[in-house]
Amino acid sequence: MPAPSGKGHFVRSFSPEVGSVRAKRFAALIAAAVALPLAATGAQADPPPAPVFDNGEAQPVFDPADVVRESLWVDAPVDSDHDGVHDKVHVEIVRPAATERGMKVPVVYQASPYYAGGNDVPNHNVDVELHDPGAAAPARRADGTRTSSVGAVEGAGPRAEPITWQYEEYFVSRGFAVVYGESLGSGQSTGCPTTGGENETVGARSVIDWLNGRLPAHDAGGTPVPAEWTTGRTAMQGVSYNGTLPNAVATTGVEGLETIVPIAAISSWYDYYREDGAVVAPGGYQGEDADVLAEYVHTRADREVCAPVIAEVAADQDRVTGDYSPFWAERNYLDDVGGVRASVLAVHGLNDWNVTTGQVARWYAALGEQGVQRKIWLHQSGHTDPLSLRKDEWLSTLNRWYSHYLFGQDNGVEDEPRSTVQREDMSWADEPDWPAPGAEDATVYPWPGGGGKGTIDVRDAVPGASTVERLADDAGKTVEQLADLPSSGNRLAYSTTAASEPVRLSGTPVVDLAVAFDRPAANVTGVLLDRAPDGTSKVITRGWTDPQNRSDPATTEPIEPGTSYAIGFELQPKDYVLAAGHRLEFMVASSDHDYTLRPDPGAGLSVDLTKTAVTLPVVGGAESLRSAF
Repeated sequence: MPAPSGKGHFVRSFSPEVGSVRAKRFAALIAAAVALPLAATGAQADPPPAPVFDNGEAQPVFDPADVVRESLWVDAPVDSDHDGVHDKVHVEIVRPAATERGMKVPVVYQASPYYAGGNDVPNHNVDVELHDPGAAAPARRADGTRTSSVGAVEGAGPRAEPITWQYEEYFVSRGFAVVYGESLGSGQSTGCPTTGGENETVGARSVIDWLNGRLPAHDAGGTPVPAEWTTGRTAMQGVSYNGTLPNAVATTGVEGLETIVPIAAISSWYDYYREDGAVVAPGGYQGEDADVLAEYVHTRADREVCAPVIAEVAADQDRVTGDYSPFWAERNYLDDVGGVRASVLAVHGLNDWNVTTGQVARWYAALGEQGVQRKIWLHQSGHTDPLSLRKDEWLSTLNRWYSHYLFGQDNGVEDEPRSTVQREDMSWADEPDWPAPGAEDATVYPWPGGGGKGTIDVRDAVPGASTVERLADDAGKTVEQLADLPSSGNRLAYSTTAASEPVRLSGTPVVDLAVAFDRPAANVTGVLLDRAPDGTSKVITRGWTDPQNRSDPATTEPIEPGTSYAIGFELQPKDYVLAAGHRLEFMVASSDHDYTLRPDPGAGLSVDLTKTAVTLPVVGGAESLRSAF
């Protein structure tokens, strides 16, 4: 999973009325906390400085250079390196110097495995044959491992310089403390990295427990260090892995975690490295898997102690069947969303193919089902922080969010529109929620001609008992190459007429195919494309499945060549406006060169169009779709 710079991969609910009362009560507590007691002589001491708010936002009234910096180790109640003692989480703290005069401040906390850099790790070879459950062992060609796209990072291990962050000055100057925690097995923390395992959640959570007086910490000399300078109210924020850890910690319901801001974050690690039974990779990092990422972030000085732990990750991740298993269940935070007590401001790129949009869509929907206070930002970029996209508006939103949930400001942020979406023309729109209100399922049907370009009917399926079209797998061609060929035996492509008016998709498309295979194993890929009037194409979204997992991602069922199977799977969620004059296209392929395993060419797929359909989340539903085409 890319780090925030390029490599990557829950909420207290209360009504606005209750929130307002709670906010006012907390504001009163803050006011009381900043008053110093009388000195022993009876003279009144000068009160410490206090945060200043304007229009519900904390103001930069503290000198960001006038800070206290501390380094310490928190005792985490887990022993993931099996050395007989609790793991230790290395923490660095930056807090306003006014905290030395009695001011108590809330915390913005970023947990990360990346502070100490990373290691040069080979990715798995993806030019391999697929698993045949009837064979004695999976057939594999010669090893073709490559250097991880993460690459080597100089300075892995303990740093000479303090940890810093692009948000540090902004927060400290407004009366927040910034806390950095090194994830287990990285940097100066002990324990072992497990790519989202329970021990990493415990390690990251332990810092919040220490901030609230429930766990001990010590400095380099072994002296106990209490967190007497904080209110205990904490937010977690980060991008990619640094945003995934907040999701994980929030599911524990830890007291003191008031809000999280997961950006480009994972909610289920299975859906990062697998897809509906298929072994896939995050975009741009073909061959990466859980073991590769664990080895990449394993930067503690004495690395030998974690070798057995990472070896267990490599074995349990199962790159052979791709099945969902207890290993992946441990890393599925959606299963534990009922424990979330913090509010959530989730951010994701609509063109993020590293951590795909399904991660935030499923997380956001699950939070809503639990009644969690939530908001979502969706932008047109990829795996990135919105600070680089819409700085002033983003910082204002973040400030109001934290001022409300950490300082108790009654600024109404929880009553604002829950969804902010950037459109294709780079404009921004606030909406009541996401998917967009009015989005409804509308089903379209491919008609014959897919070897060249078949049509898409927005009303009727192909009639009759059976109309079969065929393709042969060729993993050597990318989806984009296949889409732009005027004809091909390696894909089936279908197109609408040109749209007479814009069509907006908002949500998750679903593909239903009837497919027969001439081999016992094959990939299946579905793609939606936008075809412009000049003939150029753009991938709107895509998705993958292993037909051996047609009934359950956790169960491999053999395929009998020649038998037709009902294969249903989701494409990645999307919010996309197809412009007037453009055509909507659907393509079926087998392997996806950039994401799936890449077997030798030749596997044959026979698709029965009479039982094939694509269900689209269209704003305005079927009526809007039919009006446009």
